[in-house]
Amino acid sequence: MGSKIVSEANAFVKFLKSCQDENKENCTYMDDISVLLVEREELLHDILSGNQPIFVCEKAQPKCEPEATETTADTSVVEETLFKVEQHLGPQPLSVMKARQLMSWYTMAQNPNMPQVEAPGTLHPLWVRCDKLDPCATAWLGVETVYSGNKTSGVKLYTVTCKGPTGDETSFTTVDELKQEHEKRHHASTVATKGYAQYNLFCSLKEESMMFESQSSVIASLTWNNVEKVLECPPLSSKASLNIKVAVGDMRSPLYQTYKEMEFLLALAEGLRTGETEWLEPIETQSAVDLTRALIEELENIGQGAPGHTGKASEKQKAKTDAIAAFSSMVIERGDLDFTEQLWEKMRKSVTSYQDVTECLRIVVKAVKLGKIKPWIHKDSNSTLSKLILQSYQQQIDAMPLTGLTPANMLLELGLDKIRKDFINYLVGKELTTLNYLRYYLDTEVDLQEQVIRVRKLHHLLEILGTCSTFLSLPHDRLFLFTQSCLQYYKTSNYDEDHVFQLQIKPALISYFYEKEQPFSWAMQVSSGQGSKEVKTALYLSDKPLVDHITFDLDVPLDESANGESEKMFYYRTMVSCSLISFT
Repeated sequence: MGSKIVSEANAFVKFLKSCQDENKENCTYMDDISVLLVEREELLHDILSGNQPIFVCEKAQPKCEPEATETTADTSVVEETLFKVEQHLGPQPLSVMKARQLMSWYTMAQNPNMPQVEAPGTLHPLWVRCDKLDPCATAWLGVETVYSGNKTSGVKLYTVTCKGPTGDETSFTTVDELKQEHEKRHHASTVATKGYAQYNLFCSLKEESMMFESQSSVIASLTWNNVEKVLECPPLSSKASLNIKVAVGDMRSPLYQTYKEMEFLLALAEGLRTGETEWLEPIETQSAVDLTRALIEELENIGQGAPGHTGKASEKQKAKTDAIAAFSSMVIERGDLDFTEQLWEKMRKSVTSYQDVTECLRIVVKAVKLGKIKPWIHKDSNSTLSKLILQSYQQQIDAMPLTGLTPANMLLELGLDKIRKDFINYLVGKELTTLNYLRYYLDTEVDLQEQVIRVRKLHHLLEILGTCSTFLSLPHDRLFLFTQSCLQYYKTSNYDEDHVFQLQIKPALISYFYEKEQPFSWAMQVSSGQGSKEVKTALYLSDKPLVDHITFDLDVPLDESANGESEKMFYYRTMVSCSLISFT
């Protein structure tokens, strides 16, 4: 073997080993190759299983430094723009020939039968972006070491080829053709097939109310054995899971009114935290002060609001709740609002300044101190105003200076108290959890800002349950287990609307949504061998390319791509093949 090839192989694997040992995330080799060390290559997550670190090689970005010459203001802006454009070209591929050279250097270093190339020890797998200009349209080449015990026994070489989208199913590789391709490479006497499919269940609804973009998603992922036909519908014997991501604030949600209530609570809490409050547009046409006075007068007119009286407002609230119940199967609003909760409802819909908050609470505190009202309060109420009202029952009222931020903090307490009871009423009332499991979220010993964070997490959980119960109509046992899982997650994790919650489920419970739909992602895999000697050949059909560093010719008729009304799905086609090279 030529000394130059050996020298180049030694230099390359030594460079990789250095990057690996020093945990360098981005290095440049020979000025023209970028070597990235990634924990999980996002563009390979549908192709590679696991999240082991890998090397990714690609063409190094050109170094374009602005020339230090005298320029006018206009030309300097143009140069700066060009410089930024060149910086954001995205990942650039190498030629297939160059990629194969890198693969061969890596393989030589792993081969114990080639002592002239220094063995670097254990190396992460290597993947190289390719330009797809060869006859096979190769987009990636990859290599990883195979071990037998602690000794290197061979390598697996991967080839990823891809083609642009088409709706012509006759152009898809068939199951038999995929098996033949696998058997041709591996001479396997027996092979196993496995299918994968993903459906966006939100897209399965055709109602007009669903025909606008949502940040929420419910993805059904199914896997099964013994594939018989490309794009076949998963059988009911499949393993299925739901991947649920819910963004709050969707007007179609049964919890939209709760979202508006939380929106005010969060704005108030943020104002107290930063000192600058952006008050929401009032919902009520009457002023906050007038609404508060009307609430006080109502209590005065019904027997001075004797303890135990719920008031007409609660009866109206219950009637409203009953009406909502006929419309939605998920009702959060209660019919037993006490005085402080009714006050919160009035104020959150009408206050537009700290002065409004202060004046409203001054009216209430004065009426309580003078004994004009003795309203009914939930015995477990925890707000400052609730405690003041309870004291008034014994004519022992502490001084209550309504100065500074005290009124705003009192209003925040009212909101937290009311919303917590709403959530308890639903979660415990529906037997989805117990007060003991909710203890973390209901803790009033932590400061107000932390209480807001925890209530916000509960709200997100309820939005997720709203999707599962009203949209998917999942049975109680699934909802119960899912609730426990979500509660456990949010005990240790930050609030995150982008988090995807997963729920294992029987396909029969969701088959109605997907059985007549086309998957946005479908794949089949042919495999043979066992353990480290297992090899796979796979076909992926997806509505989005699995490769981001190349462009595709779109085989889509203009009339169908323009109006978006065609129900035919257009798929990108990706083929992944594997070769096992044994050193023994």
